[in-house]
Amino acid sequence: MISLLLVLVCYGLLLGQPVLAPAGWPAPAQAKAYAPDNPFFASAEIVELTLSLPLEQVLKDRGASPGLHPASISYRTANGSTQTLAVQVQVRGNRRKDPAVCGFPPLLVRFPPPNGHSSLFGAVAELKLTTHCLSDDYTLREYLVYKLYNTLTDFSYRARLCRITYRDSNGREDTSVHYGFFLENTEALARRNQATVVPKPLFIGMENLDQPATATMVLFQFMVGNTDWSVPYRHNIRLLSRSLATPPVPVAFDFDYSGLVSAPYAVPPEQLGIASVRQRVFRGYDFPPEILAAVRGLFNTRRAALYNVYLACPYLSHEEQEFATRYLNGFYKILNDSKDFERQIVRVGRQNEKRYTHIRGFD
Repeated sequence: MISLLLVLVCYGLLLGQPVLAPAGWPAPAQAKAYAPDNPFFASAEIVELTLSLPLEQVLKDRGASPGLHPASISYRTANGSTQTLAVQVQVRGNRRKDPAVCGFPPLLVRFPPPNGHSSLFGAVAELKLTTHCLSDDYTLREYLVYKLYNTLTDFSYRARLCRITYRDSNGREDTSVHYGFFLENTEALARRNQATVVPKPLFIGMENLDQPATATMVLFQFMVGNTDWSVPYRHNIRLLSRSLATPPVPVAFDFDYSGLVSAPYAVPPEQLGIASVRQRVFRGYDFPPEILAAVRGLFNTRRAALYNVYLACPYLSHEEQEFATRYLNGFYKILNDSKDFERQIVRVGRQNEKRYTHIRGFD
């Protein structure tokens, strides 16, 4: 019975027809009331804060089920006073949780009730924090990939850059200062776009999604050189539904395996047959010509704004700006050369539709 319902749902999504949803499927978007944007993620200003935590215990707690550890976050308010929040932190991630990969793993930060309503962070219960892992350079690179995505579509996660002073609450380690960024949670992303989150157990293929939004997502992944994602396995992909009568919209996240980040540990999936994450591979399907034309137009219209994400960033060195612009130059050469576009996008999309390679990833 469940399998039949899943088939009916996916079939309805494909045809754009309303269907009876199985238990657990979100209600149509029109039936919900949506909260306003969280002002924490609406601002691009860097946040200076201090995170005090039991450093040794946290860094050693990287097993299959890491525990929660007491911590605190301190920051200056608009009137110059210092506010301190008692929080809990937990090691998170898949690949980056491995101590052989990251010296400092990403964290999940849980906020106290009433879900931070009166704090800098807005109405949140928990937020993902991407830390410096091995180097601040890679943190900034990944943060800026999120900003690129924001430039193209509102169906993208917002990120807030921070300059974090890490203080060992046990007093055994010296303080250190690094870049990090908080990521908007999925429910807030959905509310902001008047949508609901499609449950992960529903197996939905790329062909069943909103096609203009999907073409935008896969061309963006091609631009940044990211192949570490899968729609059916929901590997580094979330699906948002605006209503049961319309196909879902895919949203990508986790870009540390992209060519624009080029993290030292990033190795492309062997199924793709490429030697480096710097090599671009189109992983979309064969989209109709009118959709490809519209998406190419979008990327060309936003070209200056995309480059400006790097050129206007005050935290990047000149070398980092050149690294990013050279990589974007390679994308725009392919995008605007008719032969390159046909060979690397259109033909590859047709091949993918016949024999698509799914990337399960580490989930």
